Amino acid sequence: MIVMKFGGTSVGSADAIRSAARIVVDAKSRKPIVVVSAIAGVTNSLLAMARAKMLERLKMIEEIRRKHDEIASSLGLDPKLLDPEFKELRALAMKRGKVDRKRLDAYVSFGERLSAKLMAGQLANFGMRAQAYAAWEIGMITNDDFGSAEPLPEAMQKLKKLEKLEATPVITGFIGKTKKGDITTLGRGGSDYTAAIIGAAVKAEAIQIWKEVDGFMTTDPRLVPEAKIVPELAFEEASELAYFGAKVLHPKTILPAMKACVPVQILNTFKPDGAGTTIVTNFAERKQKSHEIEAIAFKKNISIIHIESIKFFDGTDLLSDIFKTYHKHHANIDVIALSIAGVSLAMDTAEITPAILKELAVHGPITVVGSKAIVCAVGGSIDAAGAAGKMFSILGANGIAVEMISQAASGFSITFALAESDAEKAIKTLHKQYIENTGASF
Repeated sequence: MIVMKFGGTSVGSADAIRSAARIVVDAKSRKPIVVVSAIAGVTNSLLAMARAKMLERLKMIEEIRRKHDEIASSLGLDPKLLDPEFKELRALAMKRGKVDRKRLDAYVSFGERLSAKLMAGQLANFGMRAQAYAAWEIGMITNDDFGSAEPLPEAMQKLKKLEKLEATPVITGFIGKTKKGDITTLGRGGSDYTAAIIGAAVKAEAIQIWKEVDGFMTTDPRLVPEAKIVPELAFEEASELAYFGAKVLHPKTILPAMKACVPVQILNTFKPDGAGTTIVTNFAERKQKSHEIEAIAFKKNISIIHIESIKFFDGTDLLSDIFKTYHKHHANIDVIALSIAGVSLAMDTAEITPAILKELAVHGPITVVGSKAIVCAVGGSIDAAGAAGKMFSILGANGIAVEMISQAASGFSITFALAESDAEKAIKTLHKQYIENTGASF
């Protein structure tokens, strides 16, 4: 049994859906479970609709309907197939009152619910028994953290019933329901997470993430044309790359699969014969090892918050208070550095709010420095003696200053902050030194 997840571009048109459905049919003997994202662009349209005035919402529904009807017609499906979802969406759009996180989740759930029906319909066209399911119908029960929900422990047991279904299930990614029946979402990119949760629950042979990319690359090919596909990564490496900017899969995808020891494959829907990237459970299982650094990722639009505090001298719970603040405001810390005189926190500039700064200022004077970037390099030999010194000597020789250096506990990655204006130069310098000049063929 395998789980096959198809992203928004992979179901973004009638032709794309046909291609994705053909891939599923070709894997019929492996008992596929299909997970789908919304058609590309639809989630953004639903978000815009939720925030629009009522009359505008109704017009936007018609635009979304027209898009799906055109695809359904091209696939030879009855457009009335989608009537129940659009009737429910109109009823939601007619509601007055504040659009809070709970209602926003209800709006954006429709993208996956619509695309699942189109995919199931096309599989039927190819002669395959298939049935579309909203994720909650097959056991995706979550907590009520709207916008970033997590499955409850009992969800894993409920999802096991997928093993007994006769028809191929086509399941909505990204969404679930609370025990009270309220629709939730797992966060943007959560369809990957859905696939991993399902794959872990049924102990799948593999979880395949079908996208419009060939797999993980050694770095962003738009920046470095010499970038290559990385054929194999350990979970620790892939999760670091995903978190720090490699837009290949949702970072949460790593966690359920890792715990269940299920490999994840990143494959290209439009090049189905490609090898892609396989992510194995841990570094010890990775067979293909090439050089010190396997891949480099980076994030821009970073700011560093410096908090001057003498609380460390008193042994108080400064870090605990800081983490509580970030949890309260649903914000993330990317890199943290400590000294006896204070704390430095690197984070996405867009997530910095006056409320967060006000709470942090309680601990001491704060300074916010923007226009920063974060670079993350992963590889099995990064923890070798002298590896870090060599890396930063190379950067220093090229006039690139770094700060907030952090090495993962696993020893497979090094992360550091630097001026955003130096980020591209740093990536190109490291890629040339560690990947292009090693002669690794991959």
